Amino acid sequence: MLNEDFFRAMDYQWFAAEDEGRTEDPTEHKKKKAREEGKVAKSPDVTSAIILIFAIITFSVAGQYFVNTMGEMVRYYLRLATEVDVVTDRVLDRAFISFFIRLVAPIALVCFVAALAGNLMQVGFLFTTKPLKPDFKRIAPNFVNFFKRALLSTEALYNLFKSIGKIIIIATIAILNIQGSFNKLLQLMKVSFMQSFQLIAQIAFSMVLQTAIVLLVLSLFDYLFQRKQHLDSLKMTKQEIKEERKTYEGDPLVKSRLRQRMREILSQNMMQQIPNADVVITNPTHYAIALEYKMDSMQAPMVTAKGVDTIAQRIKQLAFEHDVPVIENRPLARALHAEVDLGDVIPERYYEAVVAVFKEIYRMNKKKEAV
Repeated sequence: MLNEDFFRAMDYQWFAAEDEGRTEDPTEHKKKKAREEGKVAKSPDVTSAIILIFAIITFSVAGQYFVNTMGEMVRYYLRLATEVDVVTDRVLDRAFISFFIRLVAPIALVCFVAALAGNLMQVGFLFTTKPLKPDFKRIAPNFVNFFKRALLSTEALYNLFKSIGKIIIIATIAILNIQGSFNKLLQLMKVSFMQSFQLIAQIAFSMVLQTAIVLLVLSLFDYLFQRKQHLDSLKMTKQEIKEERKTYEGDPLVKSRLRQRMREILSQNMMQQIPNADVVITNPTHYAIALEYKMDSMQAPMVTAKGVDTIAQRIKQLAFEHDVPVIENRPLARALHAEVDLGDVIPERYYEAVVAVFKEIYRMNKKKEAV
């Protein structure tokens, strides 16, 4: 007897995914890893429907070939029925193999191509042997999980209703086609065998074609469902995402320290360029931009150092120590700091303002020389 403890345990298993907190969409790495393991969104119904449609097209195009080959086989066996010993002579066996290949090979090849096309349409080119490796965790018995997956999961209920729906659709199509051809079927006893065969073949062809088209349309919805189920199965917890980022992007704390170290190195290199600058443009207290211009090698003045607050004060201090002119121009300083990176020349729209700064420096130098 199943006691209350069993059902309580089953209830816990039921909501295990929710309890684990798998609410985050899978990362690209998680999707890639699942794909490498052969876990992809795929609907067998799409492939089956495409195979069925390809087979129907093959029979409609090459139907006469199959009829002629079957007729040739029947005539061959009737002709040799009294001429060979069916026990000891292998002629009939070899002939059967030959006819079988001629009949089956074309449709088998078409179905193979159709199956390949159906899978490529859904998952693209994918070759992996990982699904073939034994997984003993999946072999280990777990009745609760089996009971849940087999009878009570969303996927199980969906597959149940899908199978019932297919049966209803196929039966409906068959009934409608038979009803539409009922009067013709009543005349089968009055026509020749070949006419009867053609009529039955037409009805069967119509039924199969209609069924294939309907199943193909429904399989598209099934693919969307399978894709959603696949993505849901790959969902991650917030902790898993953090761990993955640590593994593949590095520990945020370490990265922060590395960025800080890079800023320090960059700042040191930047400060070494200030003695060569032609001017430092300031805010005056919060921004400082050092410009260097060599007429023979630069198309425009270049930003060799820039910074805000403490770094700006350090830039101004070094400028004073090395007799680099410091000019206050608040809008220009803020604009150059925001728009121009280190090592880049100033944009053309700031030429006029920067030329005015250099003219001011020129006037300052003239005054010094006059004194």
